[in-house]
This record gives sequence, C-alpha cells and structure tokens, in this order.
Amino acid sequence: MGGIHPPENKISAGKAIEQIPLPGQVTILLNQHLGAPAIPLVQRGDRVKTGQLIAKAAGYVSANIHSSVTGKVLKLDEVFDPGGYRRQAVIIEVEPDEWAEDIILSTTLKRDCTLSPEEIIQKIQEGGVVGMGGASFPTHVKLNPPPGSKPEVLIVNAVECEPYLTSDHQLMLEKGMEIIVGTKIMMMALKVNRAVIAIENNKPDAISLLERLAIPYSQIEIMSLAVHYPQGGEKQLIEAVLDRRVPSGALPVVTGAVVLNVGSVFATYEAVQKNKPVIDRVVCVTGKSIKKPGNYLCRIGTSVQELIDFAGGMPDTAAKVISGGPMMGKALVNSQIPVSKGTSGILLMDSKEAPRQKVYNCIRCGNCIDACPMGLEPYLLMNLSELSEWENMEKERIMDCIECGCCSYVCPSNRPLLDHLRVGKFKVGAMIRGRKNQ
Repeated sequence: MGGIHPPENKISAGKAIEQIPLPGQVTILLNQHLGAPAIPLVQRGDRVKTGQLIAKAAGYVSANIHSSVTGKVLKLDEVFDPGGYRRQAVIIEVEPDEWAEDIILSTTLKRDCTLSPEEIIQKIQEGGVVGMGGASFPTHVKLNPPPGSKPEVLIVNAVECEPYLTSDHQLMLEKGMEIIVGTKIMMMALKVNRAVIAIENNKPDAISLLERLAIPYSQIEIMSLAVHYPQGGEKQLIEAVLDRRVPSGALPVVTGAVVLNVGSVFATYEAVQKNKPVIDRVVCVTGKSIKKPGNYLCRIGTSVQELIDFAGGMPDTAAKVISGGPMMGKALVNSQIPVSKGTSGILLMDSKEAPRQKVYNCIRCGNCIDACPMGLEPYLLMNLSELSEWENMEKERIMDCIECGCCSYVCPSNRPLLDHLRVGKFKVGAMIRGRKNQ
C-alpha cells in the first residue's frame, strides 16, 4: 500500500472560517481547471457583476469562469499561475457587490431538489464547479462516465491528508448540512444508491457531526479512516473504502466508484440550490511562523499577498510560499499569484524548513519503493529522467505517478526524486498526446 505518516501540523484546526474584505483588484485566471482554458467573453472597459459569466468553457473538458466581484475590467493580460506558467487572466477593479440577478443570497438551507440528473449536471457545468481539492478536474465530466462504465457508489473525499491543511475540515464543521444535501444531489446526478463520506479519524468532531446530520439519509455512510498519507489520492481512497484497486491506465470508475472532493460537493450545493457559481472558496493560510493561521473565505482572484496580509503579514523568517500542502504543493514564484478554484491552502515555510539538503548518492536502501503508493520504482524513474529516457519511463509506468512526494520524503540521501518524476511525467505525457494527434 505504501504511504507515510508525516507530522500533521494542523495549526489552523478549529479556527472558524473568516471572510476577508474585498480586495481592490482581482486577477481571475482562465485556466483554473484541467482541460482547455476558458474563452473570455469580456474586454477592457466592460463592467461586470458578481457571479456574471466572464469566460465560457472551451469544449467539454473545460469549465466556465465567473466574475467573483463587481467592477470594471481593467485589461486581459498574462500573469503567473500557481504552477509558475504565464496564463491569460481577466483583471478587474473592484466595486461594492452588485450580484447577478438569479443568484439566491439567502443562507437558509434548501434541502429539496426536484431536478432531473441531466438538469443537475447542467447546473454544475454552468456554475463552473471543479475539483476543489487541488486537481481542478471539471465536475460535470466526472458525473458523465464513459459508455460502459456504471457507477455504483459516490465517495466524498473529506480525508484532507496533507499536513497543515484544514480548510475542508472547517468547511465540514460549519457547512455540514449543505454537504449532506450536496452529497444527495450528487447521488441523484450519478443515479447511485450509496454514498460514503470518508474522513480520517484525526477529525472526530467532523465525523460525529456528519454522522448525526446523516441519520435521516440512510444511503449516506460516514466512514472513519486511519490517518495515512496519501490516502486522499483518488486511487488510494477507493482502495481504502472499497478494497478495490484501479488498474494501471484505467479510469477510477471501472471500480464502480466516483470520487469527489468535499469542497466540490459544497460548491455543487450552492450551484444547484442557490444558482451560485464558484466565485469564492475557503483557503487555509498556515505556517509555524505566521501570526494568525486560519481558514479564510476569499473571492477567486484575490492575491496570495492579500491573504498573507490578513493573516498577520509575511514573517521575517519566511523562505518559501507554497500553494497547497508541503507534500504536493508547489512553491510560488511570487506572492501576487491569484487564488484559483483549486487553491486549498497557502503555506509559509521558514528558513529552517525550506532549504534543500545536500544531495548524496543513492544507497539502494529501497525506502522509496516501499513508500510509493503506486508500486513504482522512484529511484529508477529518476535515473531515467536524468538520462532523458522518456520511452523507458513510459514503460516503467511514470504516468501512474500521483506526485505525492512520499519518495522524496523518505530518501536518506535527500535525492530530489519528485522533481525528476514530475519532469519525466510532463515529457512522457506530451509524447503520448503527440502520438494521439498524429
């Protein structure tokens, strides 16, 4: 099974969700999802409302983008995204909110949904709902499995196994009933009669709350799982919940399961029951040196710097700002990167934690093999990557790598295994796409 048990460091656990003030300007990326970037529908000088569609999905595997604020479009420009690439974005000067007409602003819970599965999926697609745990895969695509695949169970991923991160945990504590209703709506869309909300047992308050709230919903089970990283990975979670393995190269739905993040379930509730597209999200801002670690509700397009400022400012000892957690997150090129739909956390690492250690030769200990949850040989894949042996990397199943970082974490020689695996996976992925397009 592989995996590791890193220190949890859940510094911001139990911190109530706090809404940060509207920024003066937002930068809304058009590639906040896997697939094709959305096509802009606005231009410089246009005035937009909060919740208005400003970029349309470019094909099936893509997602709509909505304005998270009211204001004037200053320009369309290329900016750095969380991955360090320059991407197109809409930059808006913020004014007081004027909401799009059909959005329901009432916080009253809406339990009943009379829509058909097709209508639910359409609402999710219109609302731009994607995987909110970081993967950002368009949710409407997941709810339309390929022909021949028959989902049997919905698994709601509420594991949040990354160290430091607590946004999903706090969302469950404060929006538990909305998550239960959202789960039921997802079940209707998938036409399944069983759902499992999987939570690691280091969140007993969330487990007990959802168990109580789910009592009237006999088809929804709350499952407590042992703490184990990277159990939040889609394939690992299916194995933990159903004891079924996803074959190499196959889609997870072949096991009969569809996995959706708990944040996506809440976003679905808002899209279907409130006509509210994804314009904001809870972001965990944390780190051992930060003054006010917490879980902050912010508008999409808010800069990371604004979040850091609200959490007490950049510590003098900060050496690295990471989007996501310490295992799978990526260091940002600067703090002006905008929050996107997949931004689950901002981690500030100090100068003691961040530096790279001296790299030594591989000692053939096999720790990376034992730790790999996908059964790969990371030491071999790194060697092949260094030699640009992309064809051999494909044969050694590099595309099965989930980039969890377990191999780098356990390496006694401090070898940058994950870095080389990411490069190899990128190169092999491009090679495979090139073959398909010939």
